[in-house]
Amino acid sequence: MILEADNIELSFENLEVLKGIYIKIEKGKITGLLGNNGSGKSSLLAVLFGYLSPERKLIRINKKPHLRPLYSKNQAKYLPQHHFMPDDLKVYRAFKLFNVDWNKFVTLFPLLEKHKTDTFKLLSGGEKRIIEVYLIIKSKTNFVFLDEPFSHITPVYIETLIDIIHQEKKNKGILITDHMYAHIVNTSDFIFLIKNGCSIPINQLTQLEDYNYVNKL
Repeated sequence: MILEADNIELSFENLEVLKGIYIKIEKGKITGLLGNNGSGKSSLLAVLFGYLSPERKLIRINKKPHLRPLYSKNQAKYLPQHHFMPDDLKVYRAFKLFNVDWNKFVTLFPLLEKHKTDTFKLLSGGEKRIIEVYLIIKSKTNFVFLDEPFSHITPVYIETLIDIIHQEKKNKGILITDHMYAHIVNTSDFIFLIKNGCSIPINQLTQLEDYNYVNKL
């Protein structure tokens, strides 16, 4: 299954953010999205999911136009930058709502088992993020959009989450962006760079230097 989006144009007042963007997300692949702060990465993910309404967009699934938002009929799950779990929701209840196995989770993150009956307001920012990322990744859906999944998470748990992402790509198309670009570069099967509101396919990592995204890899 392949999701393609093109001709995406988005403006806020007089500021053009996205200018005819094209991107492809393929089941069995991880698509990395890079760009400087403020380049429009988060806006693009929100447009794809259906949270933001752009001036123009064309979304296709397997080359057929898809006119309804991707959150309808559970086509996609979206991890925003901010925490999205209600403070008064209990952790074990969130796993039930997402239909995700708690026992498998705690085998990977045993230090979080003590929080099973806690509400989210009792968790640290990093603990919340681990759970939110895991629930989105493990949800039953065709496509997953991850915005800054590694923020506030310790390196050892980042590696665990990357392993899980690689396992889940067998059943999903995954789009991921993060300011820690090395994780995106090392994790992705192919990469798009957003620069000046346009998307650029990156076929060789040296292109990231050519476009002044990094100094030297």
